[in-house]
Amino acid sequence: MKVGAYFDMRNPKRWHRDPVELYGAFPELCEEVEHVGLDAIWVTEHHGFDDDYLPSPLTLLAAAAVRTKRVRLGTGIVVAPLHSAAEIAEQSAVVDLLSGGRLDLGIGAGYRPPEFALYGADMASRYRTNDNRAREVRALWASGEVTPKPAQERLPIWMGYLGPKGARRAGRLGEYLLSPDARLWEHYRAGLAEAGHDVAKARMGGGVQAWATDDPERDWPIVSKHLAEQMNSYRMHARVGYDDLPPYKPVDPEAVRQRRPRGFTSSDYFVFGSPVEVADFVHDYSAGAPVDTVYFWASLPGMTHEQALRNIRVIGEEIAPLLRASERGQTP
Repeated sequence: MKVGAYFDMRNPKRWHRDPVELYGAFPELCEEVEHVGLDAIWVTEHHGFDDDYLPSPLTLLAAAAVRTKRVRLGTGIVVAPLHSAAEIAEQSAVVDLLSGGRLDLGIGAGYRPPEFALYGADMASRYRTNDNRAREVRALWASGEVTPKPAQERLPIWMGYLGPKGARRAGRLGEYLLSPDARLWEHYRAGLAEAGHDVAKARMGGGVQAWATDDPERDWPIVSKHLAEQMNSYRMHARVGYDDLPPYKPVDPEAVRQRRPRGFTSSDYFVFGSPVEVADFVHDYSAGAPVDTVYFWASLPGMTHEQALRNIRVIGEEIAPLLRASERGQTP
């Protein structure tokens, strides 16, 4: 199993950092991801968040491409309906060439009305548009209508769908599914078979909401504050533009810590414990499905550069070996 670190570049007012310093420190974190033996760097996209959530994932990955030599570089996700197929195809090709063929392109439909308004995109058709972007990007690369072509002969496209219907859509497209939730495997597999794709080539993977430490009780008071910032920000911004939704209720980090996935959203659980406990959760969560990559937050909103470095080392030196060793049937 490949293991990666995930960045969203949030900069909340409570712990505000100079944005030049925050972004300037990103290449060093990428080098550390590679140094500790991790397999991938993943980034994401949102617009108009008051904590300066990363708006341009492929641009950021271009910086990662020139500061690393081995790790895969993934978008989890590009909000595809906000961008033309040509734009996605061209930017992806440039990052793939800069990295020597290491890009994984994850795309998703989005869900925030303000983002669609900002880009003049149609939110009502976002799922259909997202599916079409995968088809169109592949066609543009194959035809040579956009240049240059990516370095990879078939650059991986991951569909960022979290529920059964989306998993089936990803299968019908013949692309990978950006979710490590084994409950979606039967739906993804059904879509692949329905469209005549080779089920043996199926791949799943994605983010896991977890944090590992050798002393959970010592670190929970710190992690819980930043976790609350992360989840409250999502809850608040997810409601903007929806007049029929009630105001969000601030999250209780302790309650979230006790939960395990119930629905198919990525925000209804949080695993906090030892590296062994986190690795055990990942194996249970993905068991029986063709999950070959997972990634964890490099840091939570407002954490310092030093805290991010320490967490990257925990992921690389303690979690990743457990996942790889148990996968091979070895004793870590």
